[in-house]
Amino acid sequence: MANAWKIARKSNAQLPLVIVIALAVVLVLLGKAQSGLFDQARMRVTDWMAPVLMKVRAPVQGFDRWMGSVSEIFSVYEQNLKLKEENARLRQWRNVAIVLQGRVGRYQTLLHAVPAPQLNAVLARVIGRASRPFLQTMVLDAGRGNQVLPGEAVVDARGMIGRIYLAGQRTSWVILLTDINSRIPVTVAPSSAKSAAGMAQGNIQAMMTGDNTGQPALEMVSRLVTLHAGDQVVSSGDGGLLPPGLPIGTVVPDGHDGWRVSLLADPASSQDVEVLNFSKPPEPLPPTAQLPAEAAGLKPMEPPPPPVTAAPTAPAPVAAKPKPVAAAPEAASGEDVDR
Repeated sequence: MANAWKIARKSNAQLPLVIVIALAVVLVLLGKAQSGLFDQARMRVTDWMAPVLMKVRAPVQGFDRWMGSVSEIFSVYEQNLKLKEENARLRQWRNVAIVLQGRVGRYQTLLHAVPAPQLNAVLARVIGRASRPFLQTMVLDAGRGNQVLPGEAVVDARGMIGRIYLAGQRTSWVILLTDINSRIPVTVAPSSAKSAAGMAQGNIQAMMTGDNTGQPALEMVSRLVTLHAGDQVVSSGDGGLLPPGLPIGTVVPDGHDGWRVSLLADPASSQDVEVLNFSKPPEPLPPTAQLPAEAAGLKPMEPPPPPVTAAPTAPAPVAAKPKPVAAAPEAASGEDVDR
């Protein structure tokens, strides 16, 4: 009797644990199969909570600004002098940039170069951040209502931060460059401190992958190139998803015969960002019956007139060959002549 009670007690104690394990397995499988539903639900909750997040963040941000102003009040004079010197240098570079821009425009006109597509930027504000084991994102207060779409690049005043991952009606989620799910094509430009032999190899194409650390890794497309610390990393624009030339960071060694990217932008301190719309409108196809010359804007040539051919006629009957006539005698009588 005692043994039976112990067996029943043991089975009753293990039954809830089995049910919990089964429910956990079902939830994991459901989350893997229906990840899109969870993303949409998260997006709707974020849209609903956006006004609350903005109101809660306002006093915190004001307190942070007040603390920062108190800590920097003693260095305002030195910063003012440095800013004046930097402003003078920037004015000089601005004049040089204006001259070079005009020169490049004239060269493009002479060469009939195809102009680069224009970028449309949407200014947004960071209203939240999320850091989980396999996802590092931030929340912006701009969504599809502001023409923000998934895949667009997000930058601040220093450089690129990430790409739009989810876009709701009023908010959007940004997947950071440091996230393990982030992979973008980049171009490594040689730094000016290298020798002429190093500059001769030109720009290097690579793939930058995040691994949830502060510095993404570089996966080289070609193993025959050599990198140097301090090389500049920018977006390559391969695939047409991101605009080329966005500043990202500089190359640094990782200590294991590899290379990483020290990012210029700091997502933890970014407040105001821009979402770049680089989507190109599809070119309308010409009608099927339209000639190639007419599709290119040229007047089609008139077709040559068809050759003139005579109507087929029945063959003419062959005339009978006349019989030979006997020759008249040379000497004729007078009566025949008179006749």
